Amino acid sequence: MKLPRGSMLVVASHNPGKVREIKALLGPHGIEPLSAGSLGLPEPEETGLTFAANAELKARAAADASRHAALADDSGLSVDALDGAPGIYSARWAGPAKDFRIAMARIEKELKEKGVSDAKAHFTCALSLALPHGEMQTFLGEVHGQLTFPPRGNRGFGYDPIFIANGMDETFGEIDPQIKHAMSHRAKAFEKLLHSGIFVESL
Repeated sequence: MKLPRGSMLVVASHNPGKVREIKALLGPHGIEPLSAGSLGLPEPEETGLTFAANAELKARAAADASRHAALADDSGLSVDALDGAPGIYSARWAGPAKDFRIAMARIEKELKEKGVSDAKAHFTCALSLALPHGEMQTFLGEVHGQLTFPPRGNRGFGYDPIFIANGMDETFGEIDPQIKHAMSHRAKAFEKLLHSGIFVESL
């Protein structure tokens, strides 16, 4: 699987924050990303039981429907004290309106009910790259840290305002986006994708 500079790549997501981060990661590699939302592609139902399965499902649907290579991300927050929840259901905890304030409040409430004050957690990202009716490869990345309440910062999206990565003092919602792009779960998965040699100057 090879994608030369100038190739069009569909980012199989309707989440503006996620699309923005992936576009920033793709920028230096001469790839022209388009979001599935801008192409009017429907969002497939996420029926997978793992981040990788859901990423692959979304990448395959977008690649086959658009007839272009497609990159899909499935990611979420897993909280140790909640037995890994919300995990693959991270987006669903935010409800139909995708209001992550509701999801963060639910995590805080459930941790309080368990009497947990020092909540360890990690973000996981599965990135799947699919060719139309063809090859697919999946790459995983994780970043570990702990949760803080109340939420802090508005520079990220999703659960970023409550997550502090190990070695940091600020939440993902407070730090400079460029710092996050260099160390996040998505960045780690993307680094594995780059090292696979998929993006090339020319064929």
